[in-house]
Amino acid sequence: MKAGGMKAGAEKSGVMKAREHRRKLVSLAYPVYFELLAGVTAGIINMVWVARLGGEAVAAVAAATSLENLLLGVILVAGSGTTVLVARARGAEDPAAMRSAVRGGWALWAIVTPVVAVGGFLCREPLARLVLGGGDGGSALLATGYLAIALPGIAVFFATNVIDGILKGAGDTRTPMRLALLANGLILVLDPLFILGFDLGVRGAAIATVLGRTVALACGLVALRRNAVLRQAAGAPPSGAGSLGSDARGVAATGVPMSADFVVRMTGALALVAVVARIGVAEVAAYGIATKAMYVATMSFYSIRQAASIRTAHLLGTGRDERGAIGRQALLLAGALGLTAALTLLAAGPWIMRAFGGEGAVAEAGAVYLRCLGPYLVMLACFIALGGVFEGSGGSPALARITTCGVGLQLALAYGLSGSGLPGVCLAMAASMALQCAAVARMYRRTRPPTGVGGRPVQSAGLPMYSTE
Repeated sequence: MKAGGMKAGAEKSGVMKAREHRRKLVSLAYPVYFELLAGVTAGIINMVWVARLGGEAVAAVAAATSLENLLLGVILVAGSGTTVLVARARGAEDPAAMRSAVRGGWALWAIVTPVVAVGGFLCREPLARLVLGGGDGGSALLATGYLAIALPGIAVFFATNVIDGILKGAGDTRTPMRLALLANGLILVLDPLFILGFDLGVRGAAIATVLGRTVALACGLVALRRNAVLRQAAGAPPSGAGSLGSDARGVAATGVPMSADFVVRMTGALALVAVVARIGVAEVAAYGIATKAMYVATMSFYSIRQAASIRTAHLLGTGRDERGAIGRQALLLAGALGLTAALTLLAAGPWIMRAFGGEGAVAEAGAVYLRCLGPYLVMLACFIALGGVFEGSGGSPALARITTCGVGLQLALAYGLSGSGLPGVCLAMAASMALQCAAVARMYRRTRPPTGVGGRPVQSAGLPMYSTE
């Protein structure tokens, strides 16, 4: 009887713990999702206003914003690295470590921003031609004008990303959501004013974007000063060596693999466009529209990933290794989202294509593509969500290697199967993702006991820290 009671008590405790992790993940993830969704929605509406200027203007802004998205991967070194280290320090109740993480994030911003902003501005013309495929016509000139404003203004974009990372590490994902809604709301109001009202055209779109982000940055700085946890950390004495350089190196060591993962995926997505182009013009258009529709789903996967990373790092800082439980709940949530997305695309593919402007052969090809994406989407959801557990616990380098190999394999398979049209591309994506999921599962069997902040041992719960040994 006693043994049975203990077993029942343990099971009840496990259920309660699972519910707590699930509740916390949802609480952290949903603001991140709306933050990401706000950016994509504003981008789509922004293109609607630019479309009034003609096809060359649309091509110019699309190319310039694609370049900006790639550059986001650079500052993720600071933003993502700071999130993990601040969350870990918060769990350990170590204000000095939190102060070092915040200082390191801003130090990296100060190092990276001048290189990107000044270097990009000086090289804006060749960059415009590069992203437009070497074109020298009107689109390249318009893109150059857009970049002349957007690249210096990227200092604001990067600073906001660092603020987001700090706040998320402190457990606040709602303020970054509000800042994103504010920035993108202002952009939507300012776009018609500067693009058409002041007759600034493409440059007006860039000015509206920078101004909207600047207001959000100012509000973000106020939010940092008001955050009680961060105020306490700001007054703490330096930890360890205490130098700005050592703080920056600590954040970079954590953030570089996470940044690399993002950049590799973005580069792979762009390269896949070239593979799809071998099939036909309608297929390229269909792929582009379908990819935008997919963002609604994939952003939810990334929101779960960020939530899992924050939760994992925080609990490791407290001395509790709950990665097994967190990983199971992340997989449960992301798997349900992935399955829902797959079924939605299967049932509503033609309507989705028409809603995003697809017609005729483009809509038909896109509907086929969306209906074939189901297996890939479910596996992608699980892979991305589980990756958050590794990001929060030091496994980012291995995760980045898996992503790199997976993207390379995906491109090779897609090239070989492109003769079967978009279904062949879907098959390549699914096969590559299946192998990436298998590799992540294998990582669980190659681990070692973790350590917390300051080298303190972390209580193990059956899922020790990843090791390359």
